[in-house]
Amino acid sequence: MLEPALTGADGLPSTAGLQAALGQLTGDKAMATLNYAIADGTTGKLLLGSGEGSPATPASTTKLATSVAALSLLPPQTRLTTKVVKGAGADEIVLVGGGDPTLTGLNPDQIRIGGAPVDGDSAPASLPALAEQTAAALKASGLTTVHLDVDTSLYTGSPFHPFNDGTNIGPMSALMVDEGRQTATDDTDAPVRVVDPAGQAAARFTDLLGAQGIKVADKPKEAAAPAGAAPLAQVQSPTIGRLVERALTNSDNTLAEAIARQVALAAHQPVSYDGGAAAVTAELTKLGLPMQGVQLNDGSGLNVRNTIPPVFLADLLAMAAAPDHPQLRPVLTGLPIGAFTGTLAKRYLASQGSGDGAGLVRAKTGSLTGVNTLAGTVVDADGRVLVFALMSKGAPDANAARYAMDRIVTRLASCGCR
Repeated sequence: MLEPALTGADGLPSTAGLQAALGQLTGDKAMATLNYAIADGTTGKLLLGSGEGSPATPASTTKLATSVAALSLLPPQTRLTTKVVKGAGADEIVLVGGGDPTLTGLNPDQIRIGGAPVDGDSAPASLPALAEQTAAALKASGLTTVHLDVDTSLYTGSPFHPFNDGTNIGPMSALMVDEGRQTATDDTDAPVRVVDPAGQAAARFTDLLGAQGIKVADKPKEAAAPAGAAPLAQVQSPTIGRLVERALTNSDNTLAEAIARQVALAAHQPVSYDGGAAAVTAELTKLGLPMQGVQLNDGSGLNVRNTIPPVFLADLLAMAAAPDHPQLRPVLTGLPIGAFTGTLAKRYLASQGSGDGAGLVRAKTGSLTGVNTLAGTVVDADGRVLVFALMSKGAPDANAARYAMDRIVTRLASCGCR
């Protein structure tokens, strides 16, 4: 647990200095009720807070907890594999989902993540490449017509999030293409999702095989791959670190839930919403984090029953910055940058009163009806990294609440506060 620093010893901002610098900003009525924690990113000392230990609705800052658990438990080179194996019959093949929702049916020049093209490290696994490999293997064995099964058995439980709206998140499946978006190139915050993501992936794979000269007879059906089935082809996602960065930068709910399921898989829990939440909670507990007031029900933060105190979010960020946890660094590198990337690309602007924070603030955003949260890092005027968590509830104007929080963090960037 973070402990308060009452003096400015060792170059730390002091409680009194922070209070004087922030003045009335933390009491801005635009935020309605605000609970917050500000801590030193190097030592983890709590510098200033209000209601910092009180459970609050985290919204998408839940993704920080999911990400820390995943990076702690999973090996850094973990990749999610989508493969094709031989089926029970001589002319049967099975497309096996490995839980990678970023698998894409697009050509490389069409792929955009948060509006930006991808590089070699962030490029998603390619369904066209999988079809090409599969076709080559089938032709080598003399087959040009096959029956296709689809194996989604990796996931258990309901595919529907309790707060599923078909845009922010749709049905989850172990086999998805382009995150189940109805239009693959729709790179907006909340695209329309299909109701049958596995069916969509199977249809796209069928078309791609056809383009390679392989005909799929009949309609693909769901069936588990035979035990020990011989592999024909496979493609893999970026590493878990790159997936975490993508989920955080763009507040990707579907990817966050898929990451939580990978934690569940590694922890031998049911690979479901409940299993993911339980596995993430267990891993955070194992890390020695104070779990009082923490209640997780999903991996994305869409569940309004999640609770996390601000001080816990500050703990997570301090741990991610600690030298003895280098595997957690993608939590920090994945945070959106004020005025530049992800969900902060249109914040920290001069017109909002927070332009001085542009490029200096990196933070995960969170938003639900009546809830606005922000947790991240900022470099102060003395070059010291501070971590912070701001959690607002009851604000009638979401943008006004967000901009009020941004002004608090911008003030932190402009002072040494000793």
